Amino acid sequence: MPKEFEDEYQPLLIKDTKRTKFPNKSLLLAVCAACIGGTFQYGYNISVINAPTTHVQSFINETWRDRYQTDISQDVLTLLWSTIVSIFTLGGLIGVTIGGTLSVMLGRKGTLLTNNIFALTAALMMGLSYPTGLFELLIIGRLFTGINAGIGLCVQPLYLGEIAPTALRGAMGMGTSVFITIGILAGQVIGLKELLGKEEYWPILLSTTCIPAFLQLLILPWFPESPRYLLIDKGDAEGCKKALKQLHGAGCNGEWDDIEKEKNNLVGFQAKKPWELLADRSIRWQLLTIVLLNAAQQLNGINAIYFYAEYLFTQSGIPADKIPYVTIGTGACECITALTCGMLIECLGRKVLITGGYTLMSICCILFTLTLTFQNASPVIPYLSMACVFAFILSFGLGPGGVTNILTTELFTQNARPAAYIIAGSVNWLSFLFIGLAFPFIVIGLQQYCFLVFLAICSLVATYIFLVVPETKNKSFLEIQNEFRSTNKRKACSTDGAGTTLLSTSI
Repeated sequence: MPKEFEDEYQPLLIKDTKRTKFPNKSLLLAVCAACIGGTFQYGYNISVINAPTTHVQSFINETWRDRYQTDISQDVLTLLWSTIVSIFTLGGLIGVTIGGTLSVMLGRKGTLLTNNIFALTAALMMGLSYPTGLFELLIIGRLFTGINAGIGLCVQPLYLGEIAPTALRGAMGMGTSVFITIGILAGQVIGLKELLGKEEYWPILLSTTCIPAFLQLLILPWFPESPRYLLIDKGDAEGCKKALKQLHGAGCNGEWDDIEKEKNNLVGFQAKKPWELLADRSIRWQLLTIVLLNAAQQLNGINAIYFYAEYLFTQSGIPADKIPYVTIGTGACECITALTCGMLIECLGRKVLITGGYTLMSICCILFTLTLTFQNASPVIPYLSMACVFAFILSFGLGPGGVTNILTTELFTQNARPAAYIIAGSVNWLSFLFIGLAFPFIVIGLQQYCFLVFLAICSLVATYIFLVVPETKNKSFLEIQNEFRSTNKRKACSTDGAGTTLLSTSI
């Protein structure tokens, strides 16, 4: 191996001994600034639409009556309402397909700032829907909130992964899931009748998506662009050093060395397109991993748990008017576990958390199936079912909910990462759409045994991660690539008699 490349393969645990273990204040504020207008919007717009359901349906009926002098049929009303809710998913898919491209053209920070245009436009349209009597504006507004969420879910983890020092990359990357859960909880709270949940306030409630957008536009410009983007994509060495100093403080030489080595490794390579990534056999295990993890994030049963939650709360004797407050408990539960995962990830590592999370979810699926099967056997059983709901949410937040996005960042180098996020995000949103369409039929067909399907998914993913995915804690992006590449190199040696090293192959 050439002398100049020997240092690439030295363990970062040795190189990290002089690095700070606590994030710089500026870094923490940059993470918050990126997240408040990013994944917070995703979580917020998922939950905030639930509170005004009956109010919006009444508005559609009144508007229909004014236009056509007749009440709307129940089937058409259901179709319109489901369109308002589900078009968010279509917008997310559109957003994620353009987010990666925008992150290369405008930069990570530039894309996040530009993305607020969609949130502000959506807030304006949904706010004007009632005074103008145009329920169609709700559909367009929800489409724009979906585009905003799709871009945020694609670009924000990119930005967080690239501004964080290696030793804190996992903890900083947890900002994605932490702010999703904070957004979900905020949407649940603000939708209470005591706040903006009253009928006359629903246009204001849906328009509050502009507040995080304004906050990000005020705060994020004070923080730098991703140092890796500045040096590797733009060749701006001075800008990179300035950004590193602001984000990491004076002791940022180690991070500069890592970025410079990655830049030297990628000399002559352009940012890859998604189809180029799919055709690259040298990273097929990384691609397979992120496709499986992002599909499993939606298909693992977390949506089914939330679907059954209201039924279980009712079965447990909780009055219908109190269920929204209990539902807030599920949001708070997921928020707490996301924060816990953020504190544990640099100690336990990614592999332990995500494998353990899926294993615990598998156990919860078994218990949940049993408690639903014998729901009427004893007055205690509904409460055991409720315990399973919270245990499942805790298990999801502890690993799969937070670590998936971090692994998508860590398994690829700079020129492949935006395309990887396009592929991962597309799989995630398509899986979200699929489970939304298929889940009602799964419940009708299997009833409580639907959780056996999720049991199979969770257990298979846990097994795959345990056997295939390496631990990425405290490793540079190049070291992670090399661990995945070792299997491919052995296969290449057996077929053409010549092995290739990480630094001499296309990444």
